[in-house]
Amino acid sequence: MSFRHTALVLLLLLGSALALVAAGCGGEGDKDKESEGAKAPCKAAALTTPTGLPAAFPAPGELTFTKAQKDGPTVLVDGYWTADLDKAYKDYKDQVEKAGYTITHDEKDEHDAEINYTGSGKAGQIALKDNCTESDTTRVHITNRPE
Repeated sequence: MSFRHTALVLLLLLGSALALVAAGCGGEGDKDKESEGAKAPCKAAALTTPTGLPAAFPAPGELTFTKAQKDGPTVLVDGYWTADLDKAYKDYKDQVEKAGYTITHDEKDEHDAEINYTGSGKAGQIALKDNCTESDTTRVHITNRPE
């Protein structure tokens, strides 16, 4: 193999490696699109059966539960909050504390937020996302399990 041929092969391999690295490293715009996710309707019919959450669990008027299910000892509840993410996060966090629960961790990003809690012999997380197609509506997902 000649020096020219070897140099050409190495150049092609280097170009391929750089293309793979560039494809795997998205820019900031790509991260925003991933965290935002696809929007979907949140407003559905209100749940007419008990959620399975503790009686003292906060369920303010801005919150509508739409689905509840058990997965072993864990209760999973979905719904929506009629406010934007910032207001839903602040207000729900306040309601959790007022209900006597301890917030063990909380975090708010641009498109989602989490409130981890313990209380009433339970531990769990309230996950909030701003991926609803309806304006001023925040998706709510609650995971509640024995401590």
